[in-house]
Amino acid sequence: MALDIPVLSAESTLKRQSPALESLRRFLRHRSAQAGLAILSILVIMAVFAPWIAPYNPTAVLDNVTRRSAPCIHLLGCPADQPQHLMGIDSNSRDLFSRIVFGSRLSLQIGIATISFAILVGGLLGAFAGFFGGWLDNLIMRSMDILMAFPGLLLAIAIVSVLGPGLINALLAIAFVSTPVYARIVRSSVLSVKNLDYVDASRALGASNLRLVFTRILPNALTPLIVQGTLGIASAILNAAALSFLGLGAEPPTPEWGLMLGSESNSVFNAPHLVFFPGLAIMVTVLSFNLIGDGLRDALDPRLRGKAG
Repeated sequence: MALDIPVLSAESTLKRQSPALESLRRFLRHRSAQAGLAILSILVIMAVFAPWIAPYNPTAVLDNVTRRSAPCIHLLGCPADQPQHLMGIDSNSRDLFSRIVFGSRLSLQIGIATISFAILVGGLLGAFAGFFGGWLDNLIMRSMDILMAFPGLLLAIAIVSVLGPGLINALLAIAFVSTPVYARIVRSSVLSVKNLDYVDASRALGASNLRLVFTRILPNALTPLIVQGTLGIASAILNAAALSFLGLGAEPPTPEWGLMLGSESNSVFNAPHLVFFPGLAIMVTVLSFNLIGDGLRDALDPRLRGKAG
């Protein structure tokens, strides 16, 4: 008698063997993630090829500039013998388009650097707090609770006011106020897996505490860290722009979008494009990371499997 042996398709076999690849496919099919990736790709291209895309030095004062108001391009009736400025020039006679392009490089560096530092420090604190427990857990997490009791931006302003204005101090302040979020996420993941069978088996085989933390427990915290980190990059960019707007972040003539907004805030009525373009750049960048974060959350959450898109 012939036995009916179920035949698995190649796709179902791949899904069984590679959950990570399945999550990647769900992420790439997610409409919000597709839009976010498209926007982020444009920003990355601008940042990498900024010296070739920008027609002028972003910090150089242009000579022989006779007009400051509207953008000057042929399509807007600008004479061909005049220098072309796609987004006009700012109050210091610098090409605005070049500063926007170079600002993308700085904003991406700010977001990635600050959140990477916050994930590293917060992840280690949360891992040790959750794994060892006791007085160490209480000390670390109560400190994190105190930090989270303050509004993040106000705490960052206070830190920069103590350290002194500057981009580096602003980045340290943003990373510092972002750390508690990642510490709580990692601690929660550690508490949920530290007593599972495979961890007990590794401990019985003689694995040290540090080996258990870094090779058995922390890998299980990667999924929520990736999602929160993506959303955190958007918040870091926004907070850095706010600090620069207040004069506590990047210093002139650095091409930073928040600083550009603050420098031209008095021109919002007579030259609104000088405020509109930097603000639009910040909005689009933050939106791209938020869309990617939503896509990652839906793709990596098994409870939402089949609902992404």
